[in-house]
Amino acid sequence: MRHDPRRCCAEHGRAARAGAGLPAIEAGMPEPAGTGLSRRSLLLRSAGLALSVYGAGRLLGVPAFEDGVARAQAGPAGAVLLSVFLDGGVDSLSVLAPVGDPYYRPLRPTLGLDEGAGRPFAEDARLMWHPAAGALADLHAEGKLTVLPAVGYTDPDQSHFTSRHYWEVGALDARLQTGWLGRVLDRVGAPDNPLQGLSLGYQLSPALAAGRNPVAAVDRAENVGFWTPGTWGPVGDGVVGGFSAIGRRHLGSRSPAMAQAAQAAAFTGAVSAALAPLGKDGKPAYTPPVTYPASDDDAFPQRLAGLAAMLAAGLPVRCATIDAPGAYDTHADQAKTLGENLELTCTSLLAFQRDLEARGLADRVLTLVWSEFGRRAKENGSGTDHGAAGVGFLMGTRASGRMIGEFPGLDRLDDRGNLRATSDFRGLYGALAGDWFGVDPAAVLPGSGGIGRPVILK
Repeated sequence: MRHDPRRCCAEHGRAARAGAGLPAIEAGMPEPAGTGLSRRSLLLRSAGLALSVYGAGRLLGVPAFEDGVARAQAGPAGAVLLSVFLDGGVDSLSVLAPVGDPYYRPLRPTLGLDEGAGRPFAEDARLMWHPAAGALADLHAEGKLTVLPAVGYTDPDQSHFTSRHYWEVGALDARLQTGWLGRVLDRVGAPDNPLQGLSLGYQLSPALAAGRNPVAAVDRAENVGFWTPGTWGPVGDGVVGGFSAIGRRHLGSRSPAMAQAAQAAAFTGAVSAALAPLGKDGKPAYTPPVTYPASDDDAFPQRLAGLAAMLAAGLPVRCATIDAPGAYDTHADQAKTLGENLELTCTSLLAFQRDLEARGLADRVLTLVWSEFGRRAKENGSGTDHGAAGVGFLMGTRASGRMIGEFPGLDRLDDRGNLRATSDFRGLYGALAGDWFGVDPAAVLPGSGGIGRPVILK
């Protein structure tokens, strides 16, 4: 669903300074991770560009960047994590509605769901799935969805930008400028494979901002072109190659900034060539083995289908990120907006999981679904305001399929009337780093010592 800024708070909706291909922020808020990349890397960004490569920290020779993707593709397949962001702070008390909690109806006289409107949550009789989240209920019933009903962090910050930044960098540090997935890629990735970190969309996900290794932003697998005014046909088809050639010519520049920019430009050719068999000009050359939801408003289903096709083609993706449809900052008109966004999000995720299973890839992929915070327990009339602990999910055949933490109950709200966290997102990240990627959590999650790591795998 398209986001209507009139239905969200001023902080989330105001047009703000964009960080050169990074998410917009408000003045005084933490800079998005990766902000430094915009100064030391070439960001091939314009209204029509569907492919960008964010350069590595150290310079490579011409054969290295030309062969890197192919070399990584020929190596052993690794574990993959897809991070799905529910922008705006999803209302966990609607996704998993505590219809069996005696405080629920007094707090939600208008927005409260009726008992029996959705499917019961098997691990806590008080909770019920939102009717639009039936696809997640299916996956949970199959043991393929781990649920965190109250995930957050200590001393929660109710600013969209600050809380989101914490989740993206994996630490409660407003100054940290690399993403937690970027730091994982600095350890399990390579200096010549930009596809290892893939941001599906038109901007870099701050969570992927690495310190040493390159990553890429791609609209869709079948859409990596560069629209140039007044240019089409064979000339237009050669624009990405032209940028790549310009980059190769300047790799030997004496200026470190120019050399890094040239390398990032040169990488675009390798990425474009690797994706070329999957389609062109937005038209896919692959056929998913399952049916994805149709949407004219959001490319979320098509991007997920394209990612599955990339993995099936052997492309060396290790971490990928994507924004879910619409926005979840539902200060008003929540019932309609939340239901529409949840329906497309959840049915698309189910289709993606079924696609991976049909292709024999499911054991390699975990999907993390998160939002920067939950919503206030007490409604404001037709919506809900910023809260603290929210809901998160880990999807996959290897996921434990069991609840992490517990639902704390509405009788134990914090002093602002928000749900208290019973699990810490940094503990979840630690388990993903250590148990999924085989990376020492202490090396990628500063300040997380002492936070327990939950069991996330079967």
